[in-house]
Amino acid sequence: MTRAKRTFDLVGAGLGVVLLAPLLALLALLVKAEDGGPVLFKQERVGYQGRRFRIWKFRTMVPDAETRGLLVTVERDPRLTRIGAWMRRLKLDELPQLFNVLVGDMSLVGPRPDVPRYVALYRAPERRVLELVPGMTDEGSIRYLDLGESKLLAASPDPEPHYLEVIAPEKIRLSLAYAARATVWSDLRAILKTLRHLYWSAARTRRTAALGRGEPTADPRSMTS
Repeated sequence: MTRAKRTFDLVGAGLGVVLLAPLLALLALLVKAEDGGPVLFKQERVGYQGRRFRIWKFRTMVPDAETRGLLVTVERDPRLTRIGAWMRRLKLDELPQLFNVLVGDMSLVGPRPDVPRYVALYRAPERRVLELVPGMTDEGSIRYLDLGESKLLAASPDPEPHYLEVIAPEKIRLSLAYAARATVWSDLRAILKTLRHLYWSAARTRRTAALGRGEPTADPRSMTS
């Protein structure tokens, strides 16, 4: 990692923690109030040069979720809590990874780190991703925000092999292609692009909820009397 990228990460993550502190506190309270379980979910992931570290997220599933199913999460996964499903749609559960960035385990922009069990199954071309510092978002992540990774997995008759054989290799390919031309400015664009996607996702969620309450689908100002 270059000095410029590390400086960008420290400044960006530091500002993020300060500006989002009220939101982080609110989300922690909501997670705790849901079922009284732990606020944070910590899981071992594989990072730069194969070094293992603990990734931090707000917990979105029941406390013993890892004993109840797959490591991947599909749409409408029954292990998801009510607040957890909402946070996942908006990626709010990922915000504690700002602290992973501050301590140097992750970068703001880089390939998403995987669990050791899945990394052990990577083929040689895919293992090149371990030469990169993992991140909170990048081109691979943004692409699958568009496609809806959890929906794709839910539609598959066997989600785990589909993730390992189709989704993970494609995300890694996109991540490697991005890293080959990455700059601090392209990292900033990736972050802004991710935020834009999440904003529109939140807007769609609000519209869907409004329609579910039977609110009008048309602008009343466009109707004739």
